[in-house]
Amino acid sequence: MAVPVSATQEINPGAIVELFTLTLDSTLHGASTVYRFHNGANLNSNGKVVWNGNEYERFPIQCEGFEFTGRGTLPRPTISISNILGTMTAIMQNVNETTVGNDLNGTKLVRIRTLVRFLDAVNFPGNTNPHGTPDPNAEFPQEIYFLDRKISENRGIVQWEAISALDLVNVNLPKRIATRSIFPGIGTFIG
Repeated sequence: MAVPVSATQEINPGAIVELFTLTLDSTLHGASTVYRFHNGANLNSNGKVVWNGNEYERFPIQCEGFEFTGRGTLPRPTISISNILGTMTAIMQNVNETTVGNDLNGTKLVRIRTLVRFLDAVNFPGNTNPHGTPDPNAEFPQEIYFLDRKISENRGIVQWEAISALDLVNVNLPKRIATRSIFPGIGTFIG
């Protein structure tokens, strides 16, 4: 279920919480591990955000370029994740033991957005959400991308460019060939 339109049209709808999952592909990376991150904090001391029963680690992450213009190509967002503790380098090294030089290319990136009022109650003192009623199904439509190429890696950050599923190699839409016999009116002009 999506976030109700009425919830976003209120005078004070509340803050939007942005969550990210990175899911490795077992055929590319040798494992199907799921990493969950958020860039913020909760009101409890541990800093993890719990949504739909899943824990999202507090980790500096910045994503930009999700805008759809309706013209031209699909968006290619960039994702920058902190590498201060070497966490991302360690993840890439573990993956690279099975597939050398992959750099997490092909990893599924999902952007999940919901309102604070719908977060699980364990995020708040006293296990009560003071902003509303928790609802694990109330979220904006998920945005799914795949890490396409690593832009940079240093001690501070690791940055990737992501692409939509339609931009993946060897993926065509529709999954059939459109010929003139299917669309007989194409090529004729009405004058």
